[in-house]
Amino acid sequence: MGIDYDAILFDAGGVLVLPDPTVLGPLLEPYGGEPSVEVHRRAHYAAMAAKSRELEGETEWDSYNVTYVRTVGVRDDLVDHAAVVLDHTRTAHLWRWAIPETLTALAALAERGVPMGVVSNASGQVEAALAVAEICQAGDGPCTSMRVVIDSHVVGVAKPDPRIFDFALPYFAEFERDRIVYVGDSVVMDVGGATAAGLTPVLIDPYDDHEGADFARIRAVTDLL
Repeated sequence: MGIDYDAILFDAGGVLVLPDPTVLGPLLEPYGGEPSVEVHRRAHYAAMAAKSRELEGETEWDSYNVTYVRTVGVRDDLVDHAAVVLDHTRTAHLWRWAIPETLTALAALAERGVPMGVVSNASGQVEAALAVAEICQAGDGPCTSMRVVIDSHVVGVAKPDPRIFDFALPYFAEFERDRIVYVGDSVVMDVGGATAAGLTPVLIDPYDDHEGADFARIRAVTDLL
């Protein structure tokens, strides 16, 4: 992989948590959707790839919704209806399902003393959601320690605007920007924003949806070990 770094910043959605498949599975099953967690995990990354291809911004989710419901197997004649149902159900607070291999990786990275933080486009809920999900918290606590957790709603700047990273970088002042990797799941929001901020972007791409891309990709956070 060849990624060399001194510190890591993480996006939350798609990296630390997913929209809860234990809710979305039963939600879409009446429309023909497969309820399994693994299928819904696949659907998220397929949907994020579609969102990136369409160059959709933070508030644009049409491509995501349609691709998600198609990927889980919703009947063709019910795709549009199911996409609307998904859009109304996938609220900010549903981004709460901890990705198991990420939890393993965070513990190992912390054991090695790797400085870490979170920078996420969110709705004011991300720090509490990550703590409730027992993933991490800013500072000392029962979960993996992050130097800082930045929520776009709280600071008033959202990716891909690179200024959002200015709220986190003072906590990593001993490192050059290009020695800090930013791990996200969106080409537009995360790769674009991190590149503009002078960080090293890394896209989480578990299903190789971005084959041939000119930026670094990993299949899971464990790859950073």
